[in-house]
Amino acid sequence: MPTADRRMKVFVLTTFALTAFAFNSILCRMALGSGEADAAGFTVVRLLSGALVLAAILLLSGKTQNPAKNGNWPSAFFLFAYAIAFSFAYFGLTAATGALILFGCVQITMIAAAVFRGERPALGEWFGVLVAFSGLVYLMLPGLSAPPLASALLMAAAGVAWGFYTLRGKGSTDPLADTAGNFIRSVPMIFVASLPFISQLGLSVRGFVLAVLSGAVASGIGYWAWYAALRGLTATRASVLQLSVPAIAALGGFLFLSESADLRLLAAGSLILGGIGLTILFKPKA
Repeated sequence: MPTADRRMKVFVLTTFALTAFAFNSILCRMALGSGEADAAGFTVVRLLSGALVLAAILLLSGKTQNPAKNGNWPSAFFLFAYAIAFSFAYFGLTAATGALILFGCVQITMIAAAVFRGERPALGEWFGVLVAFSGLVYLMLPGLSAPPLASALLMAAAGVAWGFYTLRGKGSTDPLADTAGNFIRSVPMIFVASLPFISQLGLSVRGFVLAVLSGAVASGIGYWAWYAALRGLTATRASVLQLSVPAIAALGGFLFLSESADLRLLAAGSLILGGIGLTILFKPKA
């Protein structure tokens, strides 16, 4: 494939994937904020539809005849934990605030894991971590414009779970196949976890469609597009590009949910994304 065509393919895949990641927040907020779906029911449909789409992609590609054989149970648990905490958190968060907390906690978790493994960050990286963490603390401090603490902590937990899921997947030789297997394995977990809420389960037709879009398109096809795009991106460029996800979520929240960004969110967002950007900038090249 000519270089120009390859670059265009990477650009299209990357743009779609990052937009899909941001729209997970928007779709969830649309469904829960309007009462079209409950958190448990939304998560069941999201994970099930994601599993079906990823399995279909694998089967159609001819890579495997049994998508369920890939992945592993610990990774599936972290995927499940992320998804259920993510949904319940959005009862009290705007799309932008949720995406910002999620993204910040994912990155901080991965940095903390690297330190625990014995890596020694440069001084600039430590400064970036401090700036990003201070932004998270500022965002969650009590005040009139502060997000509800329970929702913020749930989203932070979702970020930690997604961080561990990402770390476990770093050594995968076939990320798409493993992601499909993990989605499939997460389905029985969410069915069991939803049992205490069975009397509250309720999705309208619109809520069901939003959950399917979140699972099948924003998650399933979105992850496929991201893994395909990663072949043409350096690790640093991929990390920098992910900084756009909270910004896309904020724009989507404004356009589709009539959400606005206050000064606290803008200041905290600048600190979190700026701090993460510094850790990427000062990270020594391997």
